[in-house]
Amino acid sequence: MASIVNSISGVIFAAVSVATASDIVWAQTRPQDDHHIAASIVAETRSLVPGQPLHVALRLQIEPGWHTYWSNPGDSGLPTTIDWTLPREFKAGPILWPTPERFAYGPVVDYGYQHDVFLPVTIETPASLRPGVSIALSAHASWLACSDTCIPEDAVLNLSLPVSTATEPDSRWADAFALTRARLPVPNPFPAKFLVAGDKLTLHVATGDASRLRDVMFFPADIQVVDDDAPQLITTDSEGLVLTLARDTSKAPPAMLNGILVFRDLAAQAGGSSEAIMISAPPAAASGAPVGLGLVAALLLAFAGGMILNLMPCVLPVLAIKAFGLMQHAQTAPRQARLQGVAYAAGVLVSFALVASMLIGLREAGAQIGWGFQLQSPLFVTAMIYVLFAVGLNLSGVFTFGVRMTAVGGDLGLIEGYAGSFFSGALATLVATPCTAPFMAAALGYAITQPWYASFAVFEAVGLGLAFPYLVIAFSPGARRFLPKPGTWMLRLKQVLAFPIYGTAVWLIFVLLLEAGPFGATAALAGLVLIAFAAWLYEAIRWSDGRWRGWGIGVAVLSVVGAIALPFAVVGDGPSGAAATAEGAELGWQSFSQTKLEGLRTQGKPIFVDVTAAWCITCKVNEQVALADPAVRKAFADDDVTAIRADWTRQDAGITRLLEANGRAGVPLYLFYPRPRTTGERPPPVVLPQVLTAETMLRVIRAE
Repeated sequence: MASIVNSISGVIFAAVSVATASDIVWAQTRPQDDHHIAASIVAETRSLVPGQPLHVALRLQIEPGWHTYWSNPGDSGLPTTIDWTLPREFKAGPILWPTPERFAYGPVVDYGYQHDVFLPVTIETPASLRPGVSIALSAHASWLACSDTCIPEDAVLNLSLPVSTATEPDSRWADAFALTRARLPVPNPFPAKFLVAGDKLTLHVATGDASRLRDVMFFPADIQVVDDDAPQLITTDSEGLVLTLARDTSKAPPAMLNGILVFRDLAAQAGGSSEAIMISAPPAAASGAPVGLGLVAALLLAFAGGMILNLMPCVLPVLAIKAFGLMQHAQTAPRQARLQGVAYAAGVLVSFALVASMLIGLREAGAQIGWGFQLQSPLFVTAMIYVLFAVGLNLSGVFTFGVRMTAVGGDLGLIEGYAGSFFSGALATLVATPCTAPFMAAALGYAITQPWYASFAVFEAVGLGLAFPYLVIAFSPGARRFLPKPGTWMLRLKQVLAFPIYGTAVWLIFVLLLEAGPFGATAALAGLVLIAFAAWLYEAIRWSDGRWRGWGIGVAVLSVVGAIALPFAVVGDGPSGAAATAEGAELGWQSFSQTKLEGLRTQGKPIFVDVTAAWCITCKVNEQVALADPAVRKAFADDDVTAIRADWTRQDAGITRLLEANGRAGVPLYLFYPRPRTTGERPPPVVLPQVLTAETMLRVIRAE
């Protein structure tokens, strides 16, 4: 029993002795005045070896709520400095700066550190040192401590180490040095270039497949190069990452763009690992090659997205109907088939040119809008409902245009001839505007950051992709050979294709209900009754003679005019979009505001932001497939994730800015803000794919 007591006493005595020794060492290096940051010089080893580098660090223990600064302090502040007093033949290297944090105070953005930070320095030692002697190192460190106020602080710090023949790690600091080294940026293994275009700097980093990279942020190494407060637009191209940065126009563009690129690589390990690489990018050649590469990639993505738009349920019937028209000319009139294809493509491209011109013009005028902006107007939505309903009635055979009625399928367009093909292309563009196909988001996100001519080219590439399948059918005899022969089956299929059109009209009525309320939706439904009456009356009297035909056409025209006039009397009443029902539904959605988002981030809560719109088909599918999944809802509850819905159904400048800050021009956009790992940390959001699955949601939440 006595031996046990003696053993315990010995352990306690040893622990007290170690603690006392540590306090003595700390007292030797800690400043005695009342600073908000306590500083000391610590060494990775307990001794130094002649001729071998000595690794030391300035340790800053920062009071909660305070911070100090990186080598580039940002919009304000000063970097920490160390002036060494060393023995002869000793030489201290520069501070090796760990990756900083970003501190935003309104429009002022700073870069720096909080809590406990180590700033490493490597000291070269002479080979002529003799073991057994002690070497005294001294440093005058200066820094700026900031919270609501900023206070310059400094201290003279000393460290004495014996010279020995072998190094012995100091266990007190081993972990801290290892963690600090993990935060040091490594040389950039990827080719990088940057381009100046007006007030923008575009940094291209050839990382290869960049889809695995998340939480990307660029920290500029030099002051007054970029606008630190401006959002960084992160997109990808065929080569890798593309970062669009707002330039600080008070100075000339830099000769080299230097800084640290921080990202999380999902392919590195489960959940991804944070990495930082040192960027020193030269300017692009005068030929503008990087922009060409970025533009080429954007054009290809836009073209692919346009082709996929043809598969949307509201666009596919239009393409199918025009394909039916080609069947009649496939064998007997190939020239006419080609001209029909050209007319259809012209309708698509002209319509996309109009949409692009409106969007670019409005954005230049300062409006905060993006792809699908016209669907934020209840009047435009009502017009689309009317047009689609009229197309459906035509397909169902309620009314027809033209005078030839003998040939089956002879009336498959709303208007015969090349004009019919042109307006069919315009109709395809019209019904495609609510959709954002895969590949389009990155392309349109690129387009909104470029000069008008590049933006216009990207939009036209989407239109060309939309028209391409019909052009292939029109110009390729081989493709036309695969078309079935005309027959009575075409009439039945034409009638069947009316129902996806009706379905699209019903969905737009739901959109209108959210935008204009019940009175606006009721007005549109009443307008549909008038349009149906006008269509029936027109078909009933079109072959009549004399005054009855004139009276009938007049009444039909008045019915259409009444349908058009109805929405102007009542639209604008009612709730503004899905936000009216966002609070408290399903996942406990909260409506979006930037103030609310920033407040929740300050509280350290994990946040999921759903940027959606009632007219976004992809958004609605994701809500039903992924966000309504029971496992996802349970994960939200278990991890206390706050769900915010940013409804873009009606124009909202704040939501548009959120889209732009994340490299998007339209919805959907899904952001997950993980829970901070340390107090005061503000990790950037994870941008989720446009097409969500329950597995994707669970993986992101659990990685948090």
